[in-house]
This record gives sequence, C-alpha cells and structure tokens, in this order.
Amino acid sequence: MKLTILQENLAKAVTQASRFASTHAQLPVLSNILLSTDKTKLNISSTNLEISVSTLVGAKIEEEGEISIPSKTLSDLVSNLPKDTIALESDKEQLKISAPGFSSKVLGMNASDFPKIPNSVNKEKSVTLLKSDLMKILPKSVFAASIDETRPVLTGVLFILEKTNLTLVSTDGFRLSKSKISLKSSVIGKVIIPKGILNELMRTSEESGEILFEIDEKEKRAIFGIGDVTLTSRLLEGDYPDYEKIIPKSSSLTVLSDKEELLRAVKLASIFARDSANIVKLKIEKESIKVLAESGSSGSQETSIDAKTIGEVGKNFEIAFNFRFLEEFLHSAFGEEIKMEFTSTDKAGVFSDSSDKDYIHLIMPVKVQG
Repeated sequence: MKLTILQENLAKAVTQASRFASTHAQLPVLSNILLSTDKTKLNISSTNLEISVSTLVGAKIEEEGEISIPSKTLSDLVSNLPKDTIALESDKEQLKISAPGFSSKVLGMNASDFPKIPNSVNKEKSVTLLKSDLMKILPKSVFAASIDETRPVLTGVLFILEKTNLTLVSTDGFRLSKSKISLKSSVIGKVIIPKGILNELMRTSEESGEILFEIDEKEKRAIFGIGDVTLTSRLLEGDYPDYEKIIPKSSSLTVLSDKEELLRAVKLASIFARDSANIVKLKIEKESIKVLAESGSSGSQETSIDAKTIGEVGKNFEIAFNFRFLEEFLHSAFGEEIKMEFTSTDKAGVFSDSSDKDYIHLIMPVKVQG
C-alpha cells in the first residue's frame, strides 16, 4: 500500500474509528484500525464486535494494499501532525508515515486477521431516511433506554418499520418514550438496535441529508450509511415488552404548562431533591402547578407556575416523580407547551410535546411514604 492523503481528513476518520477499537480485547487485532485502499479512496475501519465503523476518505493511491495498525498509536500520531499532506506506505506488517519534517515506522498486524465488516449499504435492501427527520426522533428515544445489562433488550431502541411510518420505542421499566416519523418503506419489520450506535449516529457530523438504513437479517445486524461513513451494529435479540398495554387509553386530568417555566421549577426543586432520592412532587391546583422538594439536610422549596387544567382536580392531587426523568423529558421536547395527563397518583403520567403530536412519554410515579 502506498498513498498520500490530507492530514485533516485522515485525522477525522481515525478519531472516529478509534472510538470503536477495543482497548481490553482478548483478540489483539480488535485494538487496531484497518487501513485498506478502495480505488481512489482509503477505507478506515474499526470494530469491537458490537459496533463497527468504516469511513472512505479521498486519497491519491499509488499502490493498493491493506494493513491494521494499533488504534492509539495511529490516532496520537496523526492528530499531532501538521495540516499538510501525509504519505503512508506499508511493507509487510509495518507502516511508514511521512509528513514534512517527520518520519515514523509503526508496527502493525496482518490485515487478514481483521474481522470482515460492511463498508457500504445495500441500496436495494435499504430504507432512505431524511437525516433531519431521524435527528428529531432519536433524541426523544435514546435517553429512555435502560443501562441495566441484566435486561439486554431494554438497553436498545425498538425500531418498527411500516410502509408509511417508522416508530421508535424505548423504556427502562420506569419510563417509556414513543415517537414516529412518516416515510415510504418497502422494508417492514421490528428490530431492537443498541443505543450505542444510535448515540454515534447522532454525533456523526456528516453533511449528508439522507441516511440509508439496512437490516441484515442473516447476520443479525443493522447498517447505517451516512455519506462515506458506514456504521454497523449487532441487533439485540429477544422479546420487547408489549408497550401498547402500558400506554393509558384515557385520563381524568389534563394539565397544560409552559415548558421553560416547568423546566426551571424542576431544576430549582432538584437542588433539594438530590438529597432525598431525587423525588420532586407536583401539586396540581385549578390554575397552577406547585413543584415541591424537601431534604432533611438542606431544607425545602416550593415553586408555583401558571397552568391550565382540564377535568376535575381532586383535593390535594399530588404526584411524585424522579426529577431526572422529568428533566430529561423536558430537554427532549421542542415545543413551548407541555401537556400532562394523569389518571391517579399511582399510575403513569403521560407527557407530550405541543410541537410533535407523534411523541408521547410515560413516567411512573414514585411511591412516597407517609
């Protein structure tokens, strides 16, 4: 392999690839990045066997070839080189890196030991998603997925592909998010995708307006194509909870409030709630909501904000939630007004965003003694 490439292009791709190289792998090759030529481009790949990334970068290829190089060494070297042209040349299991005033030889490994990973999406078997649409619903779903590895399916997001819709569902057992976008799809099915790759999808700074999404049933993996970047993840296998049974079909009390006012009130309450199991209470009154929190060591607080109520407000209707769940939902909502629907103080509250009729979020209340 022999080529020249711009430092900033190489550094960007290597930095991304290094995030998926495994530092404590039983297979030493998984701590490496694979460099391989592809006509007029250099393919930069890495994998931890859970998630993989492959990026095509424009380069002047003089000789075809491939080699795998330790991720940290390559990343540290390339990121500290000047913004100029870099020359790469492999000789057996060694890579020579040259730049103005710099020369280095890095020991690598035979590329044949590197796992085979996708470097493109099969367009005939994929669904085209507008990046702007996907970036609207991913932030409304990923945060509610579980971090508890004892229930693996809950650590992912359920993707439901229908002919005209894509629905995303996530839950950690204490809250549930459901959001939907319209699309035209020839692929129909349900898969559970780990939130790790979805977080990476949100941070991938490719300017492409479209994302290709392929479900590889044979290999049990999801493949996303964003411009010259291909992200791949294994699918989570298992039965996802029947979320439709969890969502209340009706409510007895509806409350409308300003999002920013409610967020400010929750933030103020959190100062005291941190010392008392993160509990804040919402006291619903006819024309207001009182957000309360108290701590045995810090004191207490009460913030009152204007609200519109629809339905009968029972005397002393007070419901308790984990303030972090409220805060994270409010950060995910883009509209100016929040709708909250309640059935009773021991049933899940249903929260929705005025700017998105296809987004609902459930939060289970906290049982408070006394």
